[in-house]
Amino acid sequence: MPIKKVLVVDDSATDRFYLVDILRQQGYETEVAENGDEGIAKAKALHPDLILMDVVMPDINGFQVTRMLSKDAVTKDIPVIMCTSKGQETDRVWGLRQGATAYLVKPIAADDLIDKIQKLG
Repeated sequence: MPIKKVLVVDDSATDRFYLVDILRQQGYETEVAENGDEGIAKAKALHPDLILMDVVMPDINGFQVTRMLSKDAVTKDIPVIMCTSKGQETDRVWGLRQGATAYLVKPIAADDLIDKIQKLG
């Protein structure tokens, strides 16, 4: 299934703007969520083709959100790419165990992001 609509879940306005800018330049439709709870709600309501998920967010972190989405019948088939500053190998492994499809460490190079997305689509 080709990826057209991407949900960006990140509490940093700067990071959201950066990721959305990359995506829009490549012709993707984008939606944003400023925290994990909003990300879950928008994932269920909009059913995007892909979710870009930050990890470090207030209240509920990206690992928890990804785990919840991967276990929910409505959202379990939506691929999640973790986009985070947490660069340890244990973080990457944990993110993938929570249901993430891929894991990118910030600062994210536009080419790396687009490459990961194209491999999914």
